[in-house]
Amino acid sequence: MQVAILAGGLATRLKGLTRNQPKSMVKIQGKPFLGYQLELLQREGIKNIILCLGHMGEQIKRHVGDGSKYEMNIRYSAESKPLGTAGALKKAEALLDEVFFTMYGDSYLFVDFSRAMSYFESQNKLALMTVYKNYNRYGRSNTAIEGNLVKKFSQSQRTDDMAYIEYGANIFKKEALGLIPENQSYSLDDLFLKLIERKELLAFEVKERFYEIGSPQGLKEFGGYMKGAE
Repeated sequence: MQVAILAGGLATRLKGLTRNQPKSMVKIQGKPFLGYQLELLQREGIKNIILCLGHMGEQIKRHVGDGSKYEMNIRYSAESKPLGTAGALKKAEALLDEVFFTMYGDSYLFVDFSRAMSYFESQNKLALMTVYKNYNRYGRSNTAIEGNLVKKFSQSQRTDDMAYIEYGANIFKKEALGLIPENQSYSLDDLFLKLIERKELLAFEVKERFYEIGSPQGLKEFGGYMKGAE
């Protein structure tokens, strides 16, 4: 299995913490957040990683290197201008397997990757979104599902049937990248909407909450979780 980690965001909500470093390099108990992510994936048996870099990405490359210290094979795709989350995948296309996972660079997720992949492979769809029944608890719920498909997704418009939130891990067939325009900024949110319209986006429910460091509150909660996990 291959995971592309989208680590190119500007992290404006963290303000001073990311003035001189990318979000993935913010330290929690002395360790960069990316280190926690990679260790989590390594425990899942995932060794093939693509890091999509942007803002001060050279710091990440210097710290991680070829991935041997994590017993992983890590390769890089660096954007010279902001391309958005989907645009970053489009740029990394040559490095991606025919089927691959994505994760955001600020997410710490409890996904059974093997089970999610087995389910995806049993269906004939272009993509899969992991979802969590959130009821607005950890951020605003933004997703509605119907049967085994994502029916609605919106970061801005709330409807009563949106009980779920996008969890943060997704699976794509490489052919889905054909829906992303070349060399321009384009988000996964936009790609999800195209896939929903085509009835090509599966939903896979995860039962355990996620953690994120994209906000000061999220960073505090993740620090508390890791302190309790010692």
